[in-house]
Amino acid sequence: MEQFISVAGIAAPIMQINIDTDQIIPALYLGGTDAKGYGAHLFANWRFLPDASDNPDFILNQEPYKHAEVLLADRNFGCGSSRERAPKAMREFGLRAVIAPSFGGIFFNNCFRNGIVPAALPIEQVREIVEVVEASGGLATISVDLQTKTITLPDGRHFDFDVPENLRQMLLLGVDEIDQTLMLRTEIDSYRSQDRVRRPWMYIDAAPMPAAKA
Repeated sequence: MEQFISVAGIAAPIMQINIDTDQIIPALYLGGTDAKGYGAHLFANWRFLPDASDNPDFILNQEPYKHAEVLLADRNFGCGSSRERAPKAMREFGLRAVIAPSFGGIFFNNCFRNGIVPAALPIEQVREIVEVVEASGGLATISVDLQTKTITLPDGRHFDFDVPENLRQMLLLGVDEIDQTLMLRTEIDSYRSQDRVRRPWMYIDAAPMPAAKA
């Protein structure tokens, strides 16, 4: 798991609703279970022309947005199929946060497991950020801080967002669910010791199994 505390960088607005995971990473480029290189195919159907050259009209092919670390989007970003390669492709491209009014549920959870913060804000606030970005020619630095759960604009305006605390802690610490559970090893061992006394029959090594009848 990759750790995330905060990011401050260029933000690229792709203000469309219902951008699904097949648009983020088309099925053609999914590869095997452990395949990498998804970032090269992020938004492939929009980013490239039929001859595989860059589409100059697509924002992530333009300066300074090709260096974006934050993505701005409209409602229901990451809807569709549950493919984890969607946030993987975004992370490999260099994105660390996506700001939108709402997200596909599975995509939202997968972001935390791939080093990306999905920050939900009301559409009016997302549009405020877009206005600042566009007025600056894309050079405005947008800050996303997971510790304080705030998004800050260059003029000092800030917006609060919320995420599930267990997922927030996973990303802040750079751990997965197993690591997170093992951090409670002392408490777990203490509970098991007490529970073994109360319910010895629940533990395989507590008592031998009765012999089978002939």
